[in-house]
Amino acid sequence: MTAVRARAAVVLGLFVLACARPSNTAPSPVTAGHLPAVPLVRGPLAIRVVYPTAGSVVEARDSSFLLGSVGAGDAELTINGAPVQVWPNGAWLAWVGLPPDSVMQFHLVARTPRDSADLVYVARRAARFVAPDSPVWIDSTSLSPRGRVWLGPTQYLSLSARAAEGSFVRLRLSDGTTIPLVADPRPDEVPDPVRAFDNDTLRLRAPLRPDRYVGMLRGRRLGLDPGPILPQAGPALQATLELPPSCAPATLCPSAPNASTDGGGEPVLEAVRGTDTARARWPIQLALTDTVPVVAELYPAQAQGDEGVVVGRAAPRGSYHWFFPSGTRAVVTGRQNDQVRLALGPDLEAWVAAADVRALPVGTPVPRTVVGPLVISEPTPGFGSIRIPLGLRIPFRIDEGDRQLTLTLYRATGDAGWIRYHAADSVVRRVSWRQETGNRVALDIELASPIWGYRAHWSGGDLLLDVRRPPPIRSGRPLEGRLIVVDPGHPPVGATGPTGLYEADANLAVAERLRDLLAQGGAKVVMTRTTAAPVELGARVRLADSLNAELLVSIHNNALPDGVNPFTNNGTSVFYNQPRSLPLARAIQAALVARLGLRDLGVGRGDLALARPTWMPAVLCEGLFMTLPDQEAALRTKEGQELYAKGVYEGIVQFLRSVNSER
Repeated sequence: MTAVRARAAVVLGLFVLACARPSNTAPSPVTAGHLPAVPLVRGPLAIRVVYPTAGSVVEARDSSFLLGSVGAGDAELTINGAPVQVWPNGAWLAWVGLPPDSVMQFHLVARTPRDSADLVYVARRAARFVAPDSPVWIDSTSLSPRGRVWLGPTQYLSLSARAAEGSFVRLRLSDGTTIPLVADPRPDEVPDPVRAFDNDTLRLRAPLRPDRYVGMLRGRRLGLDPGPILPQAGPALQATLELPPSCAPATLCPSAPNASTDGGGEPVLEAVRGTDTARARWPIQLALTDTVPVVAELYPAQAQGDEGVVVGRAAPRGSYHWFFPSGTRAVVTGRQNDQVRLALGPDLEAWVAAADVRALPVGTPVPRTVVGPLVISEPTPGFGSIRIPLGLRIPFRIDEGDRQLTLTLYRATGDAGWIRYHAADSVVRRVSWRQETGNRVALDIELASPIWGYRAHWSGGDLLLDVRRPPPIRSGRPLEGRLIVVDPGHPPVGATGPTGLYEADANLAVAERLRDLLAQGGAKVVMTRTTAAPVELGARVRLADSLNAELLVSIHNNALPDGVNPFTNNGTSVFYNQPRSLPLARAIQAALVARLGLRDLGVGRGDLALARPTWMPAVLCEGLFMTLPDQEAALRTKEGQELYAKGVYEGIVQFLRSVNSER
């Protein structure tokens, strides 16, 4: 599974998808393009629900899936009266309508010619606001932002809330000042998991919501003082915020003649419609930052010394976009709860975790440096190195093209009057620089061959950018001498199939067969794990990097988020992150589809730890779906494991042959 199970919401009718019962046939010989047949099981009848787990929260709006087993392949199963397909091994998968109650009950009844059983299974659905039958209301769960916020005196704070359509909406501050919020109808939000995994584009349509209101605020403090934006020494604090409760979800915030509007310093949102008024306290503590810049250094909270990188995002808790090595210095301009905003320039900002930020003493100058003469060398056969003298660890970003890298340095001025090349046949063919803006320098690095890998690290005040040559590939034996790291995905976490097969176990079985195939072809293979013991994601990536691995391939098996129909959205896919890994992903995807014979879900760019390394091409394979009974059954067999492993193997070989043919 690509990540810890996401949750999704999708609008569908309340029903159970009943599929035709497969024939109870004996296993047949396996061939390319066909999974092994599901074996027939006629054990004692026993209803088991594997997912959702008892008492768990299902984050879907109207429909989602349940899966489990009944122990007998000739059983008939119904859920809340609707028939559900049972596979020959007793596994079942159902697409069900969700009861409207917050605590959902599913009545499962199973029957065989020999026995019967029933089970009442309970799960919870995620709480969501339901507009009350009242002329005016406020959805207190929609108030945004909330919690602790710091921003500059001249910066605007955007406000957003849901209230009854046609209301006059305003924010009343503790001193009586009011801030109007205007109607801003927009389509209802489609959850990211639905956009990412649902093949039905009709599900991406969303009705217009006329009950959304927005406003702006500048230069005002709200609520109680949340304290300094960062402590002046030691790691940044991540204090928990205890705020007075606002109106409970899905309830009306009533108006009262003597209701207080100061909320103990909190602002109060009012919605007025005719003679009716609803009020809700806005749980926010807003402070204005000082005019003296706050300068900080970035260090990963879990790393020691100068190891590791701090992840930067374009929005709070967004996707990974920057990777700042330890010791990077930046200006802090704002904060929302546990996310800190950094100014990379007048027109660009990045968000990082507050735990990774250490404030420097007041008065520390704003980081600004000059890019001096550049030196290009090839200290080790196989890669070139560019030394960039900066004197200060400023933020930067690297972007790649087919045969080019662009290194963007923030808060820098270019003065690289000299660029020296120490190797005539260096992988770095040419370097040029340009001053993009008053504080941003871009280095354009032209390479002699397609990119295989790169990495940047600090050496004192110099930034070293290492660029890797493609390995020498023998056309007749493309695997010979290649160092490949194979990663059996999970544990921790991972999906579980209807009969209880744990994804980590299936991944390891496939990875071991892939290891043997690669070794037989002449490759040197290192596994990130060979036992069931959990291995942290970062440790897997660091292993591949430290070994100078030439390829990193991670083996997974998929599962879908709540609210996405598994009957119409299953198949084979391969994920990459860096552009140079796309050809490897496409080669493996084509070979896997040919071997497994499943729906081609295509390749996808994913923000996945095992696909993000930059020192070598890296991909993450999702060959089969753990949640599909026939695919889980295939993963229990030697034949199914070999089909998966051979597909990945053949894709790697094809990729390496294409690399050789380009030179």
